[in-house]
Amino acid sequence: MPLHLPDFPWDELGPAKATAQRHPEGLIDLSVGSPVDHSPAIAQEALREAADSPGYPTAWGSLDTRTVLARWWNEQRGANAVGPEGVMPTVGSKEMVGLLPLLMGLGPSDTVVIPEIAYPTYAVGAQLVGAHVVAQDDPAQWPDQASLVWVNSPSNPTGEVKGVEYLRHAVARAREIGAVLASDECYALLGTHDSPTSPSLLADAATNGDLSGLLALYSLSKQSNLAGYRAAMVAGDPKLIQELLLPRRHLGLMMPEPIQQALAAVLSDPSGVDVVRATYLHRRSILEGALRDADWSIDGGDAGLYLWVTNGLSSMESVDWFAERGILVAPGHFYGPAGASHVRVALTASDSDIEAAARRITAG
Repeated sequence: MPLHLPDFPWDELGPAKATAQRHPEGLIDLSVGSPVDHSPAIAQEALREAADSPGYPTAWGSLDTRTVLARWWNEQRGANAVGPEGVMPTVGSKEMVGLLPLLMGLGPSDTVVIPEIAYPTYAVGAQLVGAHVVAQDDPAQWPDQASLVWVNSPSNPTGEVKGVEYLRHAVARAREIGAVLASDECYALLGTHDSPTSPSLLADAATNGDLSGLLALYSLSKQSNLAGYRAAMVAGDPKLIQELLLPRRHLGLMMPEPIQQALAAVLSDPSGVDVVRATYLHRRSILEGALRDADWSIDGGDAGLYLWVTNGLSSMESVDWFAERGILVAPGHFYGPAGASHVRVALTASDSDIEAAARRITAG
């Protein structure tokens, strides 16, 4: 029998995209978070050097790769309890977002908690196994029967960052109800000038060095323009990592060895993130100014790759407003009912396209 899953959200944008494409100066697509800037040279070189890779990789990843990944969590995320046994490369972070309920063995008797405004795949992963979905941000309100709870910081789409106190509360509540707590942190190093990184769920400040029941996801797609490499990882409780490893082995969910080498190389040289962060902060400032001049309000936070904006219209009315100016954006209802009056505007376009979009927005 076919799976009963919702339609892919971005398919709904077909009419708006057609409108935007008719703009005399062409379409500017700000509806998706797909990087347009070059992948770092260090990743390309590592990929070339590892290109002769005739054997199968392992689902867990090589010990050398995992040692580099663990060191990154220690040094960049303040998570000193993460070791090589508690980290695993994944085929993009979306693999784990979508498949974690399945890999955990959840089913119709389980409840999965997701953020109130959330990337759609958190719910799809739960629906894939028939689990019940509850949208709730307040840990005190998480249901006692929850088996898995998702947090996302910085948020896609709002850019909101969860502080250490929130994460401590979340850890305590998840352990109280016996739920696995999973944090999607794939935008964590794309913060502001004053706060370039956001706190990690696995950081010692949030966990006191106890990773039991905790997982965190990270990806190089955004911070290093490597979306095409599908280079990501999951870290946390070593016991949970082992439980996820067995079904991944059966399913053949293995990161290719050349990609592992690229992942390790980029994480060993974090200086490139500063350039990427500065690029997106520049693009953010241009679009923020134009949107405010055109009487749009910007809600949420300042981290990540998106602006979360509203002017009182419904999300699809707002999508049409932008489409008439040749700009495609994502409607807020993609991210749940709480987003029904917002749109998400991505910063993942070239500098020239961002500047052109700003001119179109302020032209009225």
